[in-house]
Amino acid sequence: MLKAHNIHQYYGGSNILRDVSLQAPLGEVTVLLGRNGVGKTTLLKCLMGLVPIRSGRIELEGHSIEKATPYERAKAGIGYVPQGREIFARLSVEDNLRMGLATKSGDAPIPAELFELFPILAQMKHRRGGDLSGGQQQQLAIARALAAGPKLLILDEPTEGIQPSIIKDIGRVIRMLADRGDMAILLCEQYYDFAEALADRYCVMERGEVIASGPGSEMAQQGIRQLVAI
Repeated sequence: MLKAHNIHQYYGGSNILRDVSLQAPLGEVTVLLGRNGVGKTTLLKCLMGLVPIRSGRIELEGHSIEKATPYERAKAGIGYVPQGREIFARLSVEDNLRMGLATKSGDAPIPAELFELFPILAQMKHRRGGDLSGGQQQQLAIARALAAGPKLLILDEPTEGIQPSIIKDIGRVIRMLADRGDMAILLCEQYYDFAEALADRYCVMERGEVIASGPGSEMAQQGIRQLVAI
């Protein structure tokens, strides 16, 4: 579904991403790991088109998208859940979900499945997003990204600052979405146990480079926890 080839990106004179390549296949959860400041969020922003790349290629379903705008990438099938959620605090839950339908026609309904995945959002449909707890806001951010039916879902640290019960709910939803087989998931995560439990494959970054990758089933024997320990 997603292939990134030899990505380089700079801030000023600093080479932030160095020849980064990764894949996120359909029906699998690919986890992106690494300590703070190694370039993970920058890479995700490059994939979404929020930050331009200096060189390299990004493909979605075999089509080059590195020159496409963020809106065009969303329309092509990328759903993005940014770090920090970035919901619209003054809008209702329902209107936040409608924002996820921006690439669809004006009368496109909110998919009922979103309320099945996250029942709390149905109960709080008319509340303002800013009145929700952090965990509920994260569920809203994920639901908003799912509203348009993406082929690729990118999540940037969805467990950050979230209570354990909601972390379990989010993990269940991610696994279910991948197992359906019609979506690729790229999960950037600091919570190692959560990432290892979900990983079909992993990719570890350090100083802007990919230093290890492989099947998720091999993370323990390859000592990946030690590579990303703070």
